[in-house]
This record gives sequence, C-alpha cells and structure tokens, in this order.
Amino acid sequence: MLKVIVVSDTHMKGKVPKLPFRLRQELEDVDFIIHAGDWSTLGVYDALAAYAPVEGVHGNIDDDGVRVRFPAKQVLELNGYSIGIVHGHGHGNSTERRAVEAFSEQDVNIIIFGHSHIPSLRYFKKQLLINPGSPTDKRANPFYSYASLELGAESRVAHVFYSTAD
Repeated sequence: MLKVIVVSDTHMKGKVPKLPFRLRQELEDVDFIIHAGDWSTLGVYDALAAYAPVEGVHGNIDDDGVRVRFPAKQVLELNGYSIGIVHGHGHGNSTERRAVEAFSEQDVNIIIFGHSHIPSLRYFKKQLLINPGSPTDKRANPFYSYASLELGAESRVAHVFYSTAD
C-alpha cells in the first residue's frame, strides 16, 4: 500500500514556511506527496520534500520558481494508478469541469485538482475526482483540509479536516 498525501492551495510565502501541525503529523509516515497548485513559492516544496518525494503542478498565483519547476498539468503513474493533476483555474465552466476536461484525451483513474479551496470527493463516470481543499486557507469553509490516499490492490481516500492552521 502506497500512502499519498494530497494538498492544494497552500498560499504560503517565505523561504521556509511552517506547515500546519495536523498536516506535519500526517506527513511523518507518508510515501509520496502531491500538490495541486498555488504553492506561492518553492519554500512550500522544500518544506514538503523534507518528508517524502513531491510532485505537482503550478497554479494561477505561483511565482516564477514554481512555474519553472512544475508544469500546468501532469500525469503520474503510482502503484498501478494513473493520476492526472491540474490546478483547475481558467474561464468558463466550474473548476471541477475544467479539471475533467483537461484529461478528456487521457485515460486516467484519478483526477486531482484544487483552485476552489472546496474539498470534494466523487466519481465522474469512471474517474475519481479529488479536490483536497486547503490546509492553510479555508476561506468560507468551516475547516482546513487535505486528502489522504492509499493506493494498493484496493484504494482508500479520505479528507482530513481540522480547525486550526498552526
């Protein structure tokens, strides 16, 4: 079983940003981390990479360092699953619809996206759609959040919700 933590919309500035305690706890025994954009700076990458390998995409507010390091969309193969990652920003349609359309020509099992800061988890046709929400910027949502994804012969996914981002 491969344990993956999925985050998006961290919006953290600074060279060494401090990740929320609840997220840091979870990262202690993770195998892989996926970030669906709006990191702000590469300092977020450095903070996450201290725990496990990190892949992801850039979002609409990311600085040039993030944009050079991460593509606008990508497909990862992890433990037999094909995972499409995109931030989801753009014009027209909903964020979720833009994410689905980004992979309309590719056969992916899972689509991970962000941008809206609204956690969601559902199937669209045969694709599992995951928006982890934000671990640091909940906006109008009652809780901060990220997603925990376990990939093996069977898969498990769940949102983790918490009330303080310290």
